[in-house]
Amino acid sequence: MGQSRPITRTGSEPLAGRSILIVEDEYFLADDLAGELKRRGADVIGPVSEVLDAQTILRSGQPIDAALLDINLRNEMIFPFARALRARDIRFVFTTGYEKSSIRPEFADVPLWEKPLDVLAVADGLAELLKER
Repeated sequence: MGQSRPITRTGSEPLAGRSILIVEDEYFLADDLAGELKRRGADVIGPVSEVLDAQTILRSGQPIDAALLDINLRNEMIFPFARALRARDIRFVFTTGYEKSSIRPEFADVPLWEKPLDVLAVADGLAELLKER
């Protein structure tokens, strides 16, 4: 039997070294997302399940390349935080079980990924989003 070797991350991987903030209140989904992004070399921030925690991270000045934002966190809408990300030119996507009509018109240009999420597709989508920069 061969020995297993640790996986080495390289700069050629689209998520390698990218800081991704996960704001999601569904624990198992957040954990699955974080695990897949880490496997692809991303530096995962969070996951956090409350808007206040996300705001604290943003105010800390910690570098954030992109964010996954659940629209409704424990009955608090994420839109004010999304505005703060936009003001800092940080890319983000919305994840939700709601229909597209629940998105405010000011965010019509933001990708909306509907739940249930395909974790592998989310990671691929984030990689594409970050390639655009």
